[in-house]
Amino acid sequence: MKKHLTLLSFLFLGLAQAQDISIIPKPASVEPQKGVFTLSASTKIILEGSGTEKSAAFFNSYLKKFYGFQLPVVKIKSSEKNAIVLNYDRIDHTVPGAYTMTVDNNKIYIGGDNAEGVFYGIQSLIQLLPLEKKTSLDIPQVKIIDSARFAYRGMHLDCGRHFFDVAFVKKYIDFIAMYKMNTFHWHLTEDQGWRIEIKKYPKLTSVGAYRNGTIIGRYPGKGNDNQKYGGFYTQEQVKEIVKYAADRYITVIPEIEMPGHSSAAIAAYPELSCFPDEPTFKGGTGKQVQQTWGVFEDVFCPSDFTFKFLENVLDEVIQLFPSKYIHIGGDECPKESWKRSAFCQQLIKEKGLKDEHALQSYFIGRIEKYLNSKGRQIIGWDEILEGGLAPNASVMSWRGEQGGIDAAKQKHKVIMTPGGWCYFDHSQTKNEDSVTIGGYLPIEKVYSYEPLPKELNAEEAKYVLGAQANVWTEYMGNTNKIEYMIFPRISALSEVLWSSKERNWDGFEKRLMNEYKRYDWWKVNYSKAFFDLKASILPTENNSGVYYSLESKYKDGKIELLTKQSPPLYPYKGPILVTSSDKFLANLTDNNNDVLSSVIQSFSFNKATGKKIKLTTQPSPTYPGNGGAFGLVNGASAGDKGVNSAEWLGWNGKDMEAVIDLGKMQLIKKVSTNVLIQENSWIYAPASMEVLVSEDGNQFTQVSFLDPITMPVGTGGLSIFIASFTPAETRFVKLVLKNYGKIPSGKPGAGNPAWLFVDEISVD
Repeated sequence: MKKHLTLLSFLFLGLAQAQDISIIPKPASVEPQKGVFTLSASTKIILEGSGTEKSAAFFNSYLKKFYGFQLPVVKIKSSEKNAIVLNYDRIDHTVPGAYTMTVDNNKIYIGGDNAEGVFYGIQSLIQLLPLEKKTSLDIPQVKIIDSARFAYRGMHLDCGRHFFDVAFVKKYIDFIAMYKMNTFHWHLTEDQGWRIEIKKYPKLTSVGAYRNGTIIGRYPGKGNDNQKYGGFYTQEQVKEIVKYAADRYITVIPEIEMPGHSSAAIAAYPELSCFPDEPTFKGGTGKQVQQTWGVFEDVFCPSDFTFKFLENVLDEVIQLFPSKYIHIGGDECPKESWKRSAFCQQLIKEKGLKDEHALQSYFIGRIEKYLNSKGRQIIGWDEILEGGLAPNASVMSWRGEQGGIDAAKQKHKVIMTPGGWCYFDHSQTKNEDSVTIGGYLPIEKVYSYEPLPKELNAEEAKYVLGAQANVWTEYMGNTNKIEYMIFPRISALSEVLWSSKERNWDGFEKRLMNEYKRYDWWKVNYSKAFFDLKASILPTENNSGVYYSLESKYKDGKIELLTKQSPPLYPYKGPILVTSSDKFLANLTDNNNDVLSSVIQSFSFNKATGKKIKLTTQPSPTYPGNGGAFGLVNGASAGDKGVNSAEWLGWNGKDMEAVIDLGKMQLIKKVSTNVLIQENSWIYAPASMEVLVSEDGNQFTQVSFLDPITMPVGTGGLSIFIASFTPAETRFVKLVLKNYGKIPSGKPGAGNPAWLFVDEISVD
């Protein structure tokens, strides 16, 4: 009997060890073995392959930081036991950086296809270490064969809006390294600050690196703190960071913004502007670094002075960054200054250019030609497609995927970074716990991203190098907030970019539970939104009322409710049928009755609430609303949450047309809807609102039309558009909101299609 128990225990131990193999991103092949290898201070690192010193150094640094000891490193060929052997293997792969790893009783062997592959093997080894400080570390025995799917695996950091010191930038690079990413896109110049020392132009940092105040709260803000703010990196610090990254097989791509987002440079050298004598602020004096967020009309003038300035700047940048690519921005460049500049208009005529978009193409093309002459290539945001793409430019597609699709079809290299999946400045929770720029991007959506658009054939898809996440820092003023916004989403994106296309959310979720323990072990600040109490509003079977459903990934807690109709805190047992206006408070508590998460939901009922609804044009996948079309009649409103509310449905450049089936003939006299006006985010009021009615759902009659003159546009934020009319007996109601269209010059997002944001539709 004892023998059987021992055998069962041994099998259970083997199973337990197999379960301990939790690696993100998921390796291509993992074969768990029985038993463990015990690592201690007496274990040697043997460098059988030349050039593996960086990997050994990184591993020793990690051991020292988290376990308090290091391993001796020797350069010998040896069959010695109790060792970690770093060497090279031939591995079948398409992207450099493949590796094999074998952990057995005697040693750990890591063989890379190159030194970078050895380094990635070390990252997997680190994830096999126990998460407790001990002098001997049991590592499960395993065989791994692994390689990356995409060659470009990146993270971006905006140090222009807010400045972060060298120590944190290095820490950020370590995060990138530990998830087998290989590119750090460093955003160094902005309207709100110039962050890199240029010796030929000292005012860029003495003047351009500092602003005299910053808005308080979300744009347009609740005042200004009037505090001088800024900072910059010396060239020696830049060199230090570039070397630090290179030691981790990470390429640093600098971004020097042009021709827009250039206010800080213009503040330092006003001659860079088309109108050097015009003050930055109305009623103010001189050029200044911007103190608020957004897009500003004062951009680089395409003059010989500007081009010489930029060439001199880029000469110094090139000396600091050995990367093949230099990012030159190219996004959000208003054309208003160029349109009213006599110099620009004459230049357009001289060069035979069609318009100001072609002038931007000329600007980018001239910079590209210069950088190409220096052996470098440019990357720009997808706006550089407008007016014609520079011959050798690579495109970073952020306004959705279309820019990347167009560029790939033109045989230009592409990095995908669409806002709906890759903007880590968007909120991770529907229950906003801090100010963010807006949007809702949970980890599940990041994990669902596929960087190769279905619109590309196999040959075109080869031009998609990979993807990256962008971290814009308007509302990230400290390093804790940066960590909070990237974790755990960086884990999901790393698997999207490294592992195979056939991803499995359930498997990732299990490994993610272990990853949260690793975050605690690292002492990083991370979002726990994954465990938030999540509320859903669903249609009923007969379209009478709505179901209010609650759930959480936190399985050890309990959910309790409080409503206006009930005694305090009753246990949640399943979806609740709501048939009239009400308000719910729901709490998720742990075993100590501490509240972990709360949700407040108000319902306002009208004749359309819970009814069938169809949309002629579907909203953008980036802003699908809470339940799609049903979110327009679910009785819930975005309220004062602004753009952060998941209730908004958004259409980019398209109209909204909805048909609601009231279920039976009814007398109605008013239709209203919520729209969001936030022009700084390119969200504009609709051009018109039309209400039509029908008895059969086929033949419709117009009962109201509101044009821009009669519409209650308001001053911004949430507006309620109301159409009152002579009472009409009807069953079907059609609401048509005409999109604002192309944004005109002088307004935020000029030249781009406007967003139309719509929330609840009410019928009374």
